[in-house]
Amino acid sequence: MGNRRSAGHLAALFTIIIWGTTFISTKVLLTDFKPVEILFFRFVMGFAALFLVCPHRMKGVGRRRELTFVLAGLSGICLYYLLENIALTYTMASNVGVIISVAPFFTAILSRLFLKSEGKLRANFFIGFVVAMAGVALISFNGSKLELNPMGDLLAVLAAFVWACYSILTRKISSFGYPVILTTRRTFFYGILFMAPALFLFDFEVRLERFADMTYLLNILYLGLGLPRFAL
Repeated sequence: MGNRRSAGHLAALFTIIIWGTTFISTKVLLTDFKPVEILFFRFVMGFAALFLVCPHRMKGVGRRRELTFVLAGLSGICLYYLLENIALTYTMASNVGVIISVAPFFTAILSRLFLKSEGKLRANFFIGFVVAMAGVALISFNGSKLELNPMGDLLAVLAAFVWACYSILTRKISSFGYPVILTTRRTFFYGILFMAPALFLFDFEVRLERFADMTYLLNILYLGLGLPRFAL
């Protein structure tokens, strides 16, 4: 039991490290890539990696369960990362990284509203939430004459809320009992599907020659191949 708990803590730490550093890699790529281009390349790469690891098909998925996968793909893959990447074009990576950290608070609130198994939220939770939001506001001001960028910071908050919705959906998906790799791959599929219209709206360009630059190549590989591990 102790070894299992330690392994879980190490996995959580590894996930946090990957998540935190992806903001930096994304910021580097934004020098020559549009947000939707980064999004598309990294998720197609992630989907391909998951398919190579486990090429099996998922069987016995009814309409209601399929709808859950659809909503998870829309929220956690398409909307969350699109909002996050666009936010990074308006504000600093450090701002986005800190603001996104309020996602667990939104998750707790939504869990209380929609998951009957969740306990009552106590006063210390709301106190912690207010303190966290105050910290977000201070980070947004960036200590420079209140010269914040409300667009980028607001998009980051919205991304945190969307991620909370995705977290609730993934809890539901985990109760289905399917292998994690297959559920993640299916979610990625719907995310990419919903992403397709955004490619036309944001003037998507393939321009693979940009990856001749090793800085861009290594960062997109980090995002694309680190992404499936983070999602698991």
